[in-house]
Amino acid sequence: MTPVSSRAAHDAAWHRLLDAATEPYRRGGRFAWHFARGKLGRDPVFRGMLERGLIGPDRARIVDIGSGQSLIASLLSVAASMQASGQWPKSWLATPPRTVYTGIELMPKDVARARESIGHLVPAPQILCADMRTAELPACDLVVILDVLHYVDLEAQEGVLCRVRDALSPGGRLLLRIGDASSSRGFAVSQWVDRTVTRVRGHRVSPTWGRTLEQWKVLLARLGFKVQSVPMSEGTPFANVLLVADLEPSH
Repeated sequence: MTPVSSRAAHDAAWHRLLDAATEPYRRGGRFAWHFARGKLGRDPVFRGMLERGLIGPDRARIVDIGSGQSLIASLLSVAASMQASGQWPKSWLATPPRTVYTGIELMPKDVARARESIGHLVPAPQILCADMRTAELPACDLVVILDVLHYVDLEAQEGVLCRVRDALSPGGRLLLRIGDASSSRGFAVSQWVDRTVTRVRGHRVSPTWGRTLEQWKVLLARLGFKVQSVPMSEGTPFANVLLVADLEPSH
């Protein structure tokens, strides 16, 4: 298979996944469905995590902090179905065949939309309306935090990450997307868009606290993580970076 045809096959698989993963959100109303389509369709992080094999088959217990409408739960449910039916691209690493998902989201409206849309999945996702600074984190193999840690101050950020470390199994993984504050233009654009989307979703805009990419890496290393950074701004004007942080065996 040539690279061109391989890319076409990957695109086709992604679009099947996108259509099936967003369909349940019609249950939650027009806003829920349109938001799911826009977020999964335009944000490169979701496809990027799958294409790069960052959610492997042994990472079944997942905690999604700042889960919003819990799109990851729906995405992984459909991914498992596609793998079972032989529709998964052969070059993509398998995802868990059965996911134990816990979403933690502060905004009640998002929690309600998520529960209405995907509460019927098997096994049923646990979607909690709670503050990430204080919510109990169950034992898990993978924690996902996308674009929300900057909503709490620097001390609270470290507190959340310490609790994530303590909840992860040996060799567990954190997928943390951050805005690199050293890229002033991209960081400013991402913050402006973030505030705009927050208002559209009907939520109050909170102050934010940023760090440079190097500062995030130093913090995670100090907490016992081995960190790789993956640019995750393709097709966007943002300064987003996905940090793949694996817990060192001694922790």
